[in-house]
Amino acid sequence: MRVVLVDYDSGNLHSAQKALARAGRDLGAEVIVSARPEDLARADRIVLPGDGAFPACRAALDAAEGMVEALDDAVRRKGKPFLGICVGMQLLADRGLEHRETPGLGWIGGTIAPITPADPALKVPHMGWSDLIIARPHPVLDGIAAGDHAYFVHSYRFEPKDPADLVASVDYGGPVTAIVARANIVGAQFHPEKSQEVGLRLIENFLRWRP
Repeated sequence: MRVVLVDYDSGNLHSAQKALARAGRDLGAEVIVSARPEDLARADRIVLPGDGAFPACRAALDAAEGMVEALDDAVRRKGKPFLGICVGMQLLADRGLEHRETPGLGWIGGTIAPITPADPALKVPHMGWSDLIIARPHPVLDGIAAGDHAYFVHSYRFEPKDPADLVASVDYGGPVTAIVARANIVGAQFHPEKSQEVGLRLIENFLRWRP
């Protein structure tokens, strides 16, 4: 199994690569960090990380020559399993509203909007551990239950257009999307590579998943 972790100068590649390798050790997973679009054509699974502001991540992805086209071909046309992490998940949306309106990939309809907790005592960014609220079953949640916690660091949230795309959320002065999924595409707002057993389980489930 060849897993390509997309390198577009945005994302915690070292930690993500280590987590993917550890979770995939018994599955014979080969984890490749690559900035080459041609490697996506040979991938069995694709992971898109992302740290920082939505516009900067989108600009960096666009600046990686041929990468957006290669992602679209591998994921949407050929149906390869895809995992987006943090801003890599947010880029799945139609648009982001951080700093200015910026188009996303449009793979899962929705908007990336500011987190606005109803409780003013809750600070933004949303940083730290939060308990998962499961909206619907999904193979990446095998062995993960409501109340299990994951590690978040973000100021903007995914507002899915279709409620059916929501897999899990957390409560942070109101609902905040934690996982979205559609067909062969899944995205996690939290950082699996920093979420200990829950994160490693989600990654292993993704590597076993056959959409």
